[in-house]
Amino acid sequence: MSETLLVLDRIAKNFGAIQALRDISFSIARGEVVALLGDNGAGKSTLVKIIAGGEEPSSGRMFFEGQEYRATTPAEGKAKGIETVYQDLSLCTNVDVVANFFMGRELTRRLFGIPVLDERSMEAEVEKALADAGTRIPSLRTNVEHLSGGQRQAIELNRFVHWGGKLVLLDEPFAALGVEQTRRGLEMIRQVASRGIGVIIITHIMQQAFKVADRIIVIRQGVVAGDVPAQETTPDAVIAMITGETDAGAGPAEGKH
Repeated sequence: MSETLLVLDRIAKNFGAIQALRDISFSIARGEVVALLGDNGAGKSTLVKIIAGGEEPSSGRMFFEGQEYRATTPAEGKAKGIETVYQDLSLCTNVDVVANFFMGRELTRRLFGIPVLDERSMEAEVEKALADAGTRIPSLRTNVEHLSGGQRQAIELNRFVHWGGKLVLLDEPFAALGVEQTRRGLEMIRQVASRGIGVIIITHIMQQAFKVADRIIVIRQGVVAGDVPAQETTPDAVIAMITGETDAGAGPAEGKH
């Protein structure tokens, strides 16, 4: 976790007279999981959209893999290996797992000179990718609409990893999942990070943040109110950063045992 993947340098975002973000600066290393916390309206989702290409910053710079980076559309972000996974996901529910995995990247073979889908090769590739990640799906030919929320999320994350993703942004990914599905989702995030992929997760649930994150960054009223290793702070200290009862949170919380 030593190689820097993403650097944000004094990122600001204005919506007319409203300044949603100002002087946001931090970095993320390969294989690092960062929990982005803050109250509603703090600017977390706006920041994630800027990183992914859904919004353009009003000022400031970003660097990705050592090169200055600026995406004006999510497609440009994806081309760099940056993608956002939302709680409602982006899967097509009326087709099966294999079709979703290869959406836009279908393999073909020629039959009497006519290109046809190479279903067997695609299914074998998906089966291996899911097995390598420890993801179990009853049948790869099951339409996604019949899968659980946790299974759908696993497919999307595995698809991202398989196609060379480098930084995944998770915006409240477990909001609609049960306890067991959330537990598996958190385990999958650690598996994704173990492959050298950077992860930013937005969550309102403190327990999830401390369960999965290497570092916790708190955004309050558009600025970084705290940036601390998860092992060097406590939920109470983070809540104080979120509410404004403390201003820096730069070191270990007092009284932490």
